[in-house]
Amino acid sequence: MKPKMIVKLCTDFAMTVILLLLMPYELIGQTAHEWLGIAIFALFILHNILNGGFYKSIFKRKYSPIRIFQIILFVGVLLTMLGSAVSGVIISRHALRFLPISGGRSFGRTLHMLSAYWGFILMSLHLGFHWIIMLNPAKKLIGKPPVKWTLRAIGTVIAGYGVYAFIKRDLSQYLLLKTQFVFFDFEEPLIFFVLDYLSIMGLFIFIGHYISVLLRKIGKKKNEKN
Repeated sequence: MKPKMIVKLCTDFAMTVILLLLMPYELIGQTAHEWLGIAIFALFILHNILNGGFYKSIFKRKYSPIRIFQIILFVGVLLTMLGSAVSGVIISRHALRFLPISGGRSFGRTLHMLSAYWGFILMSLHLGFHWIIMLNPAKKLIGKPPVKWTLRAIGTVIAGYGVYAFIKRDLSQYLLLKTQFVFFDFEEPLIFFVLDYLSIMGLFIFIGHYISVLLRKIGKKKNEKN
């Protein structure tokens, strides 16, 4: 594997771990949450630098169904990351308290909630969209029927529990701004919270992966007709 690909995979893995740790912000403490937010934004910049070829190819390649969806997803992730960063600066009380910013906290909290939860969903879909690339190093092993169907079964179980966790954690309330506050059970072990969100992430990785598979098939059929 090329060094650049190793750096890409490490960057994506680190972003995924930090994303999961950002969700239980009241359980890990506001200071830790703010520093993790700065870290993921720095990694996001690095991720975009490492994948700079995507920007160059936006206007050069044909707009197939999968490419259109990919661009829409990219724009969504970009907007939520920028929204999280801007709102994070506005409401920061620890890491960035030295900045001369006053006012706008109510707007900042609303924008932060909206950006954080939509960002979590869109980044999970984005990860699922590129799941095939993530699995490439183990492609030969995964291609074997026993392994292939076992992994599919595990993925289906995780996605199924992810649906339950999505409802249990009331994510729709936060995504649609039906509430201004996120509920946290401070007596709940952090690991249970993280595992629920990991399963929700798994659900949207699962959805993103199969959307990409479907769109590739649609694009292939169109090319065959032409």
